[in-house]
Amino acid sequence: MTPVEAKLEAARDDLAARDGVLVAFSGGVDSSVVAALAHDALGDDAVACTAKSETLPEAELEDAKRVADEIGIRHEIVSFSELESDAFVENDDDRCYHCRTMRLGEMLETAREVGIGTVCDGTNADDPGAGHRPGLQAVEELEVHSPLLAHDITKGEVREIADRYGLSVADKPSMACLSSRIPTGLEVTEERLTRVERAEALLRQWGFDQFRVRDHDGLARIEVSPDELERALDRAFVETVRDELSDLGFDHVTLDLHGYRTGSVSPESDDRADEDAVESSSDD
Repeated sequence: MTPVEAKLEAARDDLAARDGVLVAFSGGVDSSVVAALAHDALGDDAVACTAKSETLPEAELEDAKRVADEIGIRHEIVSFSELESDAFVENDDDRCYHCRTMRLGEMLETAREVGIGTVCDGTNADDPGAGHRPGLQAVEELEVHSPLLAHDITKGEVREIADRYGLSVADKPSMACLSSRIPTGLEVTEERLTRVERAEALLRQWGFDQFRVRDHDGLARIEVSPDELERALDRAFVETVRDELSDLGFDHVTLDLHGYRTGSVSPESDDRADEDAVESSSDD
């Protein structure tokens, strides 16, 4: 048995020993692996739950539905609004803490409603060392179980396990909630979230894989991965993105020549919580 196989078996046995689990589920690779492990271990006693709010891109919600169906796990969707929290809207260094507290609170309430005593998230063994991560404090305070972390499963091993399960998201790039596109200190508003989501949908249509559109109070700063920078300089793309982002309400549209970087608008990469930022969350 390889080290990864041993960790996988230990995590599965951990979940199998519980009466049931509800997985905070974004459809990203971390939470998808936890959902697959839970469904493998518990069958119908495992539930995936996605929290829908203004900070979750619609495309990510559709992905979550698709991946839950792929796994075969029961999927619940709950709705709430981070924008009802003044502390979240303020967008200080602890934004991810406030977001994660609210999202996991929704998970805990849903778990109580369906008679499940354990809520799990997708925190992996690499996350605690990934810089400023206030969201992890919420996980600890609310006593949410992190099986990947508990069994020392790293991000690379998560992707290997996802591949073993045949999950389509095994190589999915990291995705964070939309609020991570707004610089710390600038209020999170529905208007800003909406125009960022629409701007990023445009880049997705053009086939970009790893990217962000940062909203600097009306200035759009586009980040793409270094190997996609050349395509971002294509004249047809430049003209289209300039015109369409201007129509969305951006006063200026720029391309960051440094390329995509996690945490480029937040303190010490507090948004590196990977794709599960959108469900718990954080990430870039």
